[in-house]
Amino acid sequence: MARKRKPPPHENHERWLISYADFITLLFAFFVVMFASSQADKGRAEVVSESVRKALEGEKLKTVLQILWGGTVNDVGKGNAMMRGPGGAQKAPEEKKKLAELLPSLKILSEELQKEIESGRIHISMEQRGLVVSFNQAALFPSGEDTVSEDSQDGLRKVAAAIEKLPNPVRLEGHTDAVPISTSRFHSNWELSAARSIAIMELLTKFGVPRERMSIAGYADVAPVASNATEEGRARNRRVDIVILNEQGMVAEPAKAESPPEPLK
Repeated sequence: MARKRKPPPHENHERWLISYADFITLLFAFFVVMFASSQADKGRAEVVSESVRKALEGEKLKTVLQILWGGTVNDVGKGNAMMRGPGGAQKAPEEKKKLAELLPSLKILSEELQKEIESGRIHISMEQRGLVVSFNQAALFPSGEDTVSEDSQDGLRKVAAAIEKLPNPVRLEGHTDAVPISTSRFHSNWELSAARSIAIMELLTKFGVPRERMSIAGYADVAPVASNATEEGRARNRRVDIVILNEQGMVAEPAKAESPPEPLK
């Protein structure tokens, strides 16, 4: 008796699920690899960042960041926040170029005047107008006077040496606190602030800075950097700023003719 033939196996219409599952598995593996790679990159970036930070000894790294992004060498940097301007917007390349114009000078001064900076006698900052070397009054003058003290001249000589290496013009700005002054020599803070700027100009000229590269300004108490309500704030406001002007800062300066104009007849 002949055996019954087995019916053909039922065709599996869901074999595509196997291929689909394999594809999903491979795709998942791909994303895992990509994620792992990105984490490794971050790790390497952190290692490189830390190495650079140690190589530049902290303060130097802070100085470089602040020069490029408009901070000060006396303030503490805050990583990526230092790389943004007001409102968190990235600074334009042209603006960064102007800020970095005086980078070598700030680096040299911050190293040569390190002792004075650490003692609080001098404050160096990079502003929109240029490099500002700010001497507090106690570092330069006796109270109420415009005669530069002997022990401050070494710092001014270092600033003069940096200025001599640059073509940039320099503005000397005198500032006082809000306490009125009235002496036989100075009848107001305006006269005192201007006289102190002139005294610094005379000394820088003695140290080799051409007189025609400098200008003076007296601001009295109208441009404070701290509150005049406290003695600490008033001490900060009594200062002379030596401003090495960059291209942007020179815009407000009057144009200088190559030869003086002929007098009117």
